[in-house]
Amino acid sequence: MASVHVQGRHTRWGQICPFCLGSPGSRHRGSPQGQQMEPGNQTPVTEFILEGLPNTRQLPSLFFLLFLLLYLLTLLGNALTLLTVLCDARLHALPMYCFLGHLSMLDACLSSVTVPKLLAGLLGPGGRVISFGGCVAQLYAFHLLGSTECFLYMVMAYDRFLAICRPLHYGVLMSKRVCLCMAAGTWLTGSLHATVHTALTFRLPYCGPRHVEYFFCDIPPVLKLACANTAANQLIILANIGVVAACCFLLICISYAYIVAAILQIRTAEGRRRAFSTCSAHLTLVLLYFGPPVFLYLHPSSSQASNGALAIFYTAITPLLNPFIYTLRNEEMKRALRKLACGQMRFQPA
Repeated sequence: MASVHVQGRHTRWGQICPFCLGSPGSRHRGSPQGQQMEPGNQTPVTEFILEGLPNTRQLPSLFFLLFLLLYLLTLLGNALTLLTVLCDARLHALPMYCFLGHLSMLDACLSSVTVPKLLAGLLGPGGRVISFGGCVAQLYAFHLLGSTECFLYMVMAYDRFLAICRPLHYGVLMSKRVCLCMAAGTWLTGSLHATVHTALTFRLPYCGPRHVEYFFCDIPPVLKLACANTAANQLIILANIGVVAACCFLLICISYAYIVAAILQIRTAEGRRRAFSTCSAHLTLVLLYFGPPVFLYLHPSSSQASNGALAIFYTAITPLLNPFIYTLRNEEMKRALRKLACGQMRFQPA
């Protein structure tokens, strides 16, 4: 075996980091069968290289302009929705629209965590480099915002359930204080989720492989680079992300089952149409949001191309669609937007 002098000592290459070389152990990094390294033999990674999206390097300028346009429209649409809710006194007082403004803020932030780095990577190789600390921060921020939005969708379904199925008690059950507590609760649970997964992901040693086969730092592609056994992490991903997402989605479906039953009992066609219009917009967003990430985290061995396409869908496309779906399918939002455009509204403090 070849040897090298390290700090005045005669050391074999394989003793430095067997996972960083072409040794048989390197084939098993990041897998449940991977070998556990001795702490003294690691060469810590200080930065990662994001591979970006597949099939975009042939026409980087075209994809840069495309994603830049999507990003700017996302920021504009969500900022306009948030501004409309804040400036309209009537919308500002309704929990449904407070949650909608909250959702718009989350969408704008979620897109800002991932898309700018994707754009930087399309400009040149230097833009694909991310420091170890930057990778930690990006993974934490992404899961904080993503899981908070997941819980917010569940809260919004509960709000619609109370408004349609318990209209006489809605003002008491969904008071301003309850609304604020629920919004704060989504952030608290999202923060807990992100902290657990970030700590578990980066407690593992990363000793050599630096190329993240993704356009941002996320759990499945980063775990593939770990020089240790990742079975516990994979189990927690299945238990936490899979079970939590499934429970949220199940509760949303139960809420809408009651909502549909209540809507069918409305006597006037106009009343049924308005109720279905509001609820169908929310349900459409739920389906668009929950589908792709559940597939990605429960099928981490899927191809890079399919994973990248799904990730773009819920990090760039869904945040873009949210304000348009709610605006175009909601008469009150359209009326408030027209008033805002005509300068008939001003900011209403909370």
